[in-house]
Amino acid sequence: MSGHSKWHNIQAKKGKTDAKRGKIFTKIGKELAIASKNGGSNPDTNSKLRDVIAKAKSNNMPQDTIMRAIKKGAGEMEGVNYEEIVYEGYGPSGVAVIVKALTDNKNRTAGNVRPAFSKYGGNLGATGCVGWMFQSKGQIVIEKKEDMDEDEMMMIALEAGAEDMQVSDEVFEVITTPEDFSSVREELEKAGFEFLSADITMIPDTTVSLSMEDSELFQKLVDKLEDDDDVQDVYHNAEFPDEFEG
Repeated sequence: MSGHSKWHNIQAKKGKTDAKRGKIFTKIGKELAIASKNGGSNPDTNSKLRDVIAKAKSNNMPQDTIMRAIKKGAGEMEGVNYEEIVYEGYGPSGVAVIVKALTDNKNRTAGNVRPAFSKYGGNLGATGCVGWMFQSKGQIVIEKKEDMDEDEMMMIALEAGAEDMQVSDEVFEVITTPEDFSSVREELEKAGFEFLSADITMIPDTTVSLSMEDSELFQKLVDKLEDDDDVQDVYHNAEFPDEFEG
């Protein structure tokens, strides 16, 4: 069940990039608003909201900022209505790309996403063109520490309800079904684990190996998309060369 994973490097890089650009609070704020709007503002009865609050706290989002976003979503404060849009397309070398956006202006978002693909060697495709290549999974990333035993960590994860665990030199990646993500996250939290990240993600079934030249071009596409305030997440099946630093 364990094995080397190529995904934590991408996720870690993404997290650092978002934080550096100062956009992560805006993006999590939208997630809080949507979760509150769809399931109510009480985290005790809204598991999705609990998950996003945990994500916000792990990114050091201030409590008053969290509460403001929740109240806006629930209609307790004036806010913006966001709509989720999913774009699918291809990057250099046929890399499959899924872009998830939360926007209050679909024309603006499309007007930013489409040219980004075109500029960096890709093209936007029809809905469903690459989605079948990915599986929706819960992914909880825990930093490996010297006193952590791999077998014991596997047992704890499975007892919490995880479906699998990926192991690398630096992290444990606990994989769950989307339905079990909340309960597994909460069990691991109760057990005292701190997360580098914990979210529902899209994991590709197969990967596309990129040359160094295409890696650089594709990274520019990802950076351009993630720099857009409307874009929440970018998923892909690119496999970068070991020497690529991004």
